[in-house]
Amino acid sequence: MDFYLSSIILIALLMIAMTIHVIRHSFFNRQQKTWYIVTFVSVLFCSVAEYAVHCGCYDPFFDVPLTVITVLQFSIAPTMAVFFSGALGLHRQARKAIWFFVPHVLIEIAVAPFGLIFRFAEDGYHRGDLFLIYSAFYFLSLIYLMASMLIVGRKFRHRDRSTIIMIVLTLIAGIVPVTFLNIHTAYISIGMAACLCYIYYNDLVQEDTREELIAREKKINEMQEKIISGLASIIESRDMDTGLHVARTREYVKIIAEGAIKEGVYTDEIDEKFVELIYTLAPMHDVGKIVVSDAILKKPARLTPDEYEQLKSHARMGGVIARRILSGITDESYLKFASDIATYHHERWDGSGYPMGLKGEEIPLCARIMAIADVYDAMTSERCYKNAIPPEEVVELIKKESGTHFDPKLVEVFLKYIMYAEKTNAA
Repeated sequence: MDFYLSSIILIALLMIAMTIHVIRHSFFNRQQKTWYIVTFVSVLFCSVAEYAVHCGCYDPFFDVPLTVITVLQFSIAPTMAVFFSGALGLHRQARKAIWFFVPHVLIEIAVAPFGLIFRFAEDGYHRGDLFLIYSAFYFLSLIYLMASMLIVGRKFRHRDRSTIIMIVLTLIAGIVPVTFLNIHTAYISIGMAACLCYIYYNDLVQEDTREELIAREKKINEMQEKIISGLASIIESRDMDTGLHVARTREYVKIIAEGAIKEGVYTDEIDEKFVELIYTLAPMHDVGKIVVSDAILKKPARLTPDEYEQLKSHARMGGVIARRILSGITDESYLKFASDIATYHHERWDGSGYPMGLKGEEIPLCARIMAIADVYDAMTSERCYKNAIPPEEVVELIKKESGTHFDPKLVEVFLKYIMYAEKTNAA
């Protein structure tokens, strides 16, 4: 009996803990929270009621209150399957709970004076000749719970039939000893099953929520890419000579970044995520040109010093514009990456670039990669003010600018991979 008391205390504490958790920490709606609380409180009540009847301290003086408690216990226990179902998200369970509870409580009240289901004698509690009525209701509720869990599982993309099987086995493991051996473990198993149901449904919700978040993130990323591509197209449409500059430069930065990984260059910063970001955001590098006049962008002759200063302003304004456009639809790391590419891709390794005159590794890595890709494509492409230079000559020029204009480590990566990529594309 001491073991029985300890078990009841443990299951009672567990039900209290689960109730507190539902109230304070679960993200279920109010209706589901109510059903979970009703379920856990019911298990708590029935567990304590059963111990009060079977604790071995029976006194005939308490015959009436113990009878009332037992009638309630025998009426609530089969109804807990409906409580579970409501907690799992099935609708209109209140009416079904009434269908389970009311007929049973009326039967229990009607037969209680005659001791047909249970009775109290001088030595305590005894089962009646019609105790199977209670067992039948209980097994019916078990079938209802199994059906409810299967129905709930169908609503989710992820199902865990093994958990359903374990819940059923747990309940059976508690029912069989009570039915055939008169060992009172029913509510211990019910309490454990209630916790498993809670975990089961919580896992289903979290798994589906995780997939929804992934799908939403994918949608946001697609939206970001469309915004970026749209802006790049607007800028290109203002200067038709640039042609596919944006498309080509994003391929070049990808080649350099992936090559850096293969060569073990800046691998503390460059990973698959970095490659994805620089490929996605490279089209933002000239977004600041939207504030530069067409007269300067399309001028077929050398720019005057004043015009050149106006053109240079696109770098500083590019970072500002990138942040304004993408703010609110992405996180800070994404914003910083876009802003760095737009702002610093004209900085030079020796500090003579613009707009900030940054030097060496002070220049963000994404901008140092962008600088090589941007210059290479600009020089190998025909513009309104110049002819295209053969790729081999441009490669030599970039090689000479290593350590002055460009990051020497990135130039080595560029030299190793760009010509192979050009030949592959040509083929």
